[in-house]
This record gives sequence, C-alpha cells and structure tokens, in this order.
Amino acid sequence: MNTVSLPSSGGEQIDPGAIAFYRHVLEILDTADLRFLVGGAYAFNHYTGIGRYTKDLDLFIRRRDYERVSEALNRGGYPTDLTYPHWLAKTHSSTGVYVDIIFSSGNGIAEVDDVWFAHAEPAQVLDLPARLCPVEEMIWSKAFVMERERFDGADVAHLLRACGDRLDWERLRWRFGPHWRVLLSHFILFGFIYPGRRDALPVHIMEELLERLRDELRAPRPEDTVCAGTLLSREQYLPDIEQWRYQDARLLPAGNMSAQDTALWTKAIENRNPPR
Repeated sequence: MNTVSLPSSGGEQIDPGAIAFYRHVLEILDTADLRFLVGGAYAFNHYTGIGRYTKDLDLFIRRRDYERVSEALNRGGYPTDLTYPHWLAKTHSSTGVYVDIIFSSGNGIAEVDDVWFAHAEPAQVLDLPARLCPVEEMIWSKAFVMERERFDGADVAHLLRACGDRLDWERLRWRFGPHWRVLLSHFILFGFIYPGRRDALPVHIMEELLERLRDELRAPRPEDTVCAGTLLSREQYLPDIEQWRYQDARLLPAGNMSAQDTALWTKAIENRNPPR
C-alpha cells in the first residue's frame, strides 16, 4: 500500500494539532464503517509528486451518506455544517481547523458516485489506511475550474503527464459526456505545454473528439440560448445570465443545480471561497 506524504511547499508544514484532528476524523469515519475518499492536495501529491501546502483535508463521500457522516462526526465532538447543499459540507475542530466534506463540484457536475469508490486507490494517509480519489475523477472535476482567481488547467496537465500510462481513457471520456469540448480543450493544451509528450494522449480519442468538432462545424447552428460558461466559472459569466438573459447551464433539467443552489453559490463570491 502506498504511503501519501504530507503535502507541503515553501518550507511550510502542517500544524501537529491539525494533523491530530485530521487523523481523528479519519478514525471516526473508519470506525463507523463509513466510506470516504481522500482527495485534494494529498491525492494530487501522491499522483504527481508535487507538494502543495494545504490548510485543510478534503474528504469525498456520496451525498446519500452525508447524514450518517454528520452524525458520526457530531458524536465524535466535531460539528458539521452543510455549507453548500449541492456539493460541500465542513466539519470543524475546537481550534478552527476544518475538513471539507465533498460530494460533488461547485458547478454540480462531478457528483461522487459508486464508480469513484470502485476505482479508488488504496494508500496510507497520515499513517492510517485510506483510499484516494481516482485520478480520472480528479481530472474530470478539475477540468471545469476556470475562474479569474483560480485555473486548474495546470493540475490537469500535470495529472495527464504523470498518470497518462495508467489512465482509464474510456472512463475519462465517458465522464465528460456532453461536455467533451472541455476534455478536448485540455488535450490540446497538453500538446502545447508538453510538445515532446504529445504521444501520451490516445490518438483514437483525440481523433474522435476532433471528428465531433468537425461535425458540429458542418451542422446548422443550434437555436439554444444556453450559456455553458457558468460550468467553468461561477462569476465571469454572470453578465450573460443576468444582463443578456442566457439560460444557465447549471440549472435543472440540463444541469444538476436548483435556482436556490446557484443563488447561494453566487452570493459566496463575496467571501472569495475558492471554487472546486
């Protein structure tokens, strides 16, 4: 079983009190037989070897498990807060350290389902047995983060470079589904970033995506008034929705979010909570 190093960068180290809190949270969930995956900087460090200082721990669960996870953590002395009901909760220690409990992504697309767990990677995290988010699902969720203050394209490129020889490319393509243009855009950027590694990407999938693009270019223009930019940035395409009256691609039935979800997520811009 692989051991995951503590993510650190620039000489910064995680506070021992925070480590003790993280370990206790992992132990509580394990004792309660609740399934979770470790993601964020820990998983990214494991897959790429890139250390990144983090002030929290990201745990991924299925949404249907949240109530039981919350009950177990509350019994253990750690209150939980369903911060954004469509994708994120938090649990806090008495000293203000927190753990993110994630069951989707800020745009509502990358929902944690059973497939995440079926392909999770076993590892030792903080000297405890745990499982890491699959690299394919990490790429999928990060590929849509294109904010002014945060762009995860470099993370996607680093994951492709580090794990290209072991990726389940068919599952990755399946994950993007109708949003295949986003996957193609990252493939194109990868070849720009690493000219000498272009052969790391599967030719047959590149050709299929490019053929889809050619088919769209030849087809009549759709009459849709949808703006899918909101799937990439919660802030930068608000003028399209609010002023130019485009339909928000995040909203049901096309997306996975309610009007209440998007309103709460938009209001959070004031606090500059980082998107995922």
